[in-house]
Amino acid sequence: MSQIKPFRVGDVTFGDGRLTIIAGPCVVETEEHALFMASEIRGACERIGLDLVYKSSFDKANRSSIESFRGQGMDFGLEILAKVKSEIGVPVITDIHEPWQAEKVAEVADILQIPAFLCRQTDLLVAAAKTGKAVNVKKGQFLAPWDAKNIVDKLQAAGGEKILLTERGASFGYNNLVVDMRSFPIMRGFGVPVVFDVTHSLQLPGGLGKATGGQSEYIENFARAGVACGVDAVFMEVHDNPAKAPSDGPNQLPLSRLEKLLVKLKQIHTIANEA
Repeated sequence: MSQIKPFRVGDVTFGDGRLTIIAGPCVVETEEHALFMASEIRGACERIGLDLVYKSSFDKANRSSIESFRGQGMDFGLEILAKVKSEIGVPVITDIHEPWQAEKVAEVADILQIPAFLCRQTDLLVAAAKTGKAVNVKKGQFLAPWDAKNIVDKLQAAGGEKILLTERGASFGYNNLVVDMRSFPIMRGFGVPVVFDVTHSLQLPGGLGKATGGQSEYIENFARAGVACGVDAVFMEVHDNPAKAPSDGPNQLPLSRLEKLLVKLKQIHTIANEA
């Protein structure tokens, strides 16, 4: 088992034993909404004593249907994420889908995120690593946790030094996912911090026909279990009104439930580290 070498992203440190929160709405909606959500989530994390990286996507290129809302484009999204960084004072993470996007997105984002469906796309991984930014790769729903070692090897071969691996569930029959808790210690064994994407693990992919369903009622259960297993960060999509969210509404955590959950996660993390 390789020892994890901590690294910093802005004021946030991964891999030194602390618990970090990665949270925000699924997709960038408006400037007003992004600044409101970032401020609210940052406030909750500060009150509990947890570091925060703000997450939101400028494009949801892997939506179920051609009719699905994808976002309002890279320029629009990056401009708003830049304002979140400067006005709210938190690092930001967002997805890239094609190699040419890496350099431009790296001008704003502190962490480049590789979606699960694209985790084996070598050119995309190499382009992200070459920016010198931290890279978070979501393990594909089709991969075993031990297969994720190849992802780490690709990034490191391209010069990547700040690497995160994210568990987001594995395909379990049709329209369902299951989380194998062995994933967390197995992937940490590669010498990189591990993130648990709680809300995407509760998706029902394609479960609504032209949209993905979800089971947000289990978010608290999953998050507590992941922290007890020793993850370095918890990833949750959070929205003030999930029923009105243009993307991933069924599996986003209502903002009203966030702070109470963070209190529990901090307590569990403290106990787990004492064991």
